[in-house]
Amino acid sequence: MNRPHVRESPEPEPGFFDRRPLRALLRAPLGRGLLTRMRIRKKLVVLHTLFSLVLAGILLVALRPALAEIVKRAESAQAVAMLDVLGPAIAMPGALPTPTGANLRMGDERELGVHPQQWADASARPGAAVPAVSEASGGAIMWVPGRGMAMLTVRLPAVRTAVTRLYLFVVLALLAAYAAVVIALEVFVLPQNVYEPIRRMYAADLAVAGGAGEELIPEHTIPSDELGDIMRSRNQTVERLRKHEAALADALAQLETVATDLRRKNHLLEATQRNLADADRLASLGMMSAGIAHELNTPLAVLKGLVERLGAQPGASPTPAEAALMLRVVGRLERLSEGLLDYARVRPPSSRPALVRDVVQEAATLVGLDRGASRVAITNAVDESVVVECDAGRMVQVFVNLIRNAVDAFGPPPVPAGASIVVEARTVPREGTDWVSVTVRDNGPGIAAAVLPRLFEPFATTRLDSRGTGLGLAVAEGIVREHSGLLLGGNRTDAPGAVFEVLLPRAGRQGRAGAVESVQPGVHPA
Repeated sequence: MNRPHVRESPEPEPGFFDRRPLRALLRAPLGRGLLTRMRIRKKLVVLHTLFSLVLAGILLVALRPALAEIVKRAESAQAVAMLDVLGPAIAMPGALPTPTGANLRMGDERELGVHPQQWADASARPGAAVPAVSEASGGAIMWVPGRGMAMLTVRLPAVRTAVTRLYLFVVLALLAAYAAVVIALEVFVLPQNVYEPIRRMYAADLAVAGGAGEELIPEHTIPSDELGDIMRSRNQTVERLRKHEAALADALAQLETVATDLRRKNHLLEATQRNLADADRLASLGMMSAGIAHELNTPLAVLKGLVERLGAQPGASPTPAEAALMLRVVGRLERLSEGLLDYARVRPPSSRPALVRDVVQEAATLVGLDRGASRVAITNAVDESVVVECDAGRMVQVFVNLIRNAVDAFGPPPVPAGASIVVEARTVPREGTDWVSVTVRDNGPGIAAAVLPRLFEPFATTRLDSRGTGLGLAVAEGIVREHSGLLLGGNRTDAPGAVFEVLLPRAGRQGRAGAVESVQPGVHPA
């Protein structure tokens, strides 16, 4: 079965009573916030007043028509009685009688304004009075043969006054009863069951916020209604909150104890580290003293012998071989002094982006000039794009020491066939950042196992003679550490020989794109 189409609309069409203005008023901020801005007692006063006005209006609308109907019926009964008495006088020809307090008139149905049913009842009973109630008052009608329809209307002021007084009395009695109920609520019910519980709850909340007063509402003062349920729930919430605060305070106290213990242990650890550093410094100083004494003994013995021979032969001149020997001894002492100064120097590096290939090439050139490294093939396999932040001059010194050690590892001539040193570089990730790894590999005999544990200590070498001071690797390790880098050394695992690795932080994009420091070939670093 097809249903007729019904147009849907969010709001009903305006009719006899359009509710849309009322809804708009209720949705307005003023209507929504009028009562919310008041205290409870003021809200109740406003609501009681509005209810009283509404009650008076309801009584006015409900009782007034009923009381008016009673008055009209009383006046109609009086009119029927009077019209029955006046009936014979009205039937006589002549003027109509004029009764006191009543109005008698003759006419048709339209002139008299009589209801058709009442007109029909009166016409069916000639000479008999029939009640006829109009909008203004009560009355009666009678069909008088020969003269027509007569209508008598009566107004009873006393009855109207009594009914009005009754109406006022009923309205006032109901309003008084309502007022008595309101007063009883305000005096006996609301203060003990509403206002006082709310006041206690507010005072307890102030105590929670300010820390003064009783935070929990006593159980004997909590009512057994909905407000009581709210108050009990609030007490339980406050108790849980205080328990959590106590647990948190205990945890903080334990944390403070642990922190204090950690600070004490950290202080002890720092003191221990300082003591270890001092002990290590003393040990290094002892090793250096022993090494220096060992290093100085041989050159000084040579010089002493030559000087004693020259002193024993007054006027004698040293031979060219003796002069060359003295020059080599003095050079040896100079190199030893320079190595000690480099080891003790604490000059911070001046870092700039530098090409690693140029640094390695300059170091290889210096080693070739100083040591005659042409007998060993030195290969610079570093890519030209590798850049690091460093002090180029001091990094040249690092690679000079590493390449020089590699050259010295092959021993005195003749050098084995195929002796080579290869320097390579690559980028490796380390701790979330990119680092540059530069490796120096040789195919020599490698590093003795006894030297490996103290490879970077001063004078940790097996060649304490005119060709080595034992300070090169210690100086190189100190320079790399000043650059926030790491120097590692050991024997190769893929072939005979030694390998040293220098790890340095890679230059950023700005360094690669900006000016890059280049080392001038053939110039010794400062």
